Amino acid sequence: MGPPAFERKILAPGEAARWAARLPRPLVFTNGVFDILHRGHVTYLARARALGAGLLVALNGDASARRLGKGPGRPVNALADRLALVAALEPVDAVTWFDEDTPAALIAACRPEVLVKGGDWPVERIVGAREVLARGGAVHSIPFEHQRSTTALLERITGGTARRTARPASGLRRKARAARKPARGKARSR
Repeated sequence: MGPPAFERKILAPGEAARWAARLPRPLVFTNGVFDILHRGHVTYLARARALGAGLLVALNGDASARRLGKGPGRPVNALADRLALVAALEPVDAVTWFDEDTPAALIAACRPEVLVKGGDWPVERIVGAREVLARGGAVHSIPFEHQRSTTALLERITGGTARRTARPASGLRRKARAARKPARGKARSR
């Protein structure tokens, strides 16, 4: 018995130009850590896929994910496991990874017609947006439909110790978390 069929969707980044040419067009490209999958992730990926004929997801490699400062012990799941889980999702046509801080080289090699990030990313800050727009493509920041995050899940699991030991978040993520956080002194409903 060979590997599951979904594992054929996992493609090496070094051959991106070759395999990207075989993906359905218009091609939608998105990227992220996708550490502990939740409803927000799968809804986002379904919405992204609806913007084109094929969806390519590029995951931050383990070292790249750690440099994002999401907190100690992150990513929780190793790259190979994250790749397999994302590849198994129905909207995803292909999944790859990048070890750099941004997926700029992959975007240049794959030449997607559509570039997508989550609602906490303004279009003008999305890596590769200028190049995709210059080629006549589209760039979208998809609003969050479900207020879920891996960081929040980890906080629930650890009783809040994940936040106390985490490094400061980037400006936009810090503002988004602050907006969701209940005021100090008020009891949380469960």
